Amino acid sequence: MKKVVAIGGGEISKFETLKIDEEIVKLTGKANPKALFIPTASGEPEGYYESFDLVYGKTLGCKTDVLFLIKDSLDRTLIEDKILWADLIYVGGGNTKRMMEIWRSKGVDKMLIDAYQRGTVLSGLSAGAICWFKYGFSDSLRFQDVETWSYIKVEGLGLFDAILCPHLDEENRREYFEKFMMNFDGTGIGLENGCAIEIIEDTFRIIKSFENAHAYVFKRRRDKLFVEEIKNDDYLPFNLLS
Repeated sequence: MKKVVAIGGGEISKFETLKIDEEIVKLTGKANPKALFIPTASGEPEGYYESFDLVYGKTLGCKTDVLFLIKDSLDRTLIEDKILWADLIYVGGGNTKRMMEIWRSKGVDKMLIDAYQRGTVLSGLSAGAICWFKYGFSDSLRFQDVETWSYIKVEGLGLFDAILCPHLDEENRREYFEKFMMNFDGTGIGLENGCAIEIIEDTFRIIKSFENAHAYVFKRRRDKLFVEEIKNDDYLPFNLLS
């Protein structure tokens, strides 16, 4: 069964997404699942993996490991072995554009698509949420030029035909996303911090770690943008968002 959980935002080290993290672990169906952390987007700082292990290892009982694609010179076989080992994969936040470039250069994109097909639980926050969709509304240029950056459309793995915007409640991001959607032919999904979309096969539901967190679907029709809050906590067909 194919399973993805995309988290809009929140600080994992402060346990802000714990209710969502618990659901991710539960989806594996195992008491002590093997959890692989991929921090490519953030440049692989050591402290990030320590935060992941604090939550998924020490708190939720997973056997954790990390896949460093920048600081470690791993050949394709070793990378694939780590991905095959995992019951769940969690992708951290950061520079989505750079992450996708690194993944494609090393064949990780195809390995993760294969993992999805095998039923490995795929998850992540911010860049780690964007990557599972056809496109993401990304602040990747912020990492190159702090003064003049703007939001861009970044191509993800394409598991779901939509564009995802994380952190919808930060930095006027919703305003920019709505302007973007006025020129985009497709479905937009916006997730606030503490909110996630869980997609199992062709069904979805919204899960939250913050009670006041929200998710929305954005759709342009005849030069008018329609925005509707997604409230279902029971599974509905994913094509209802189209």
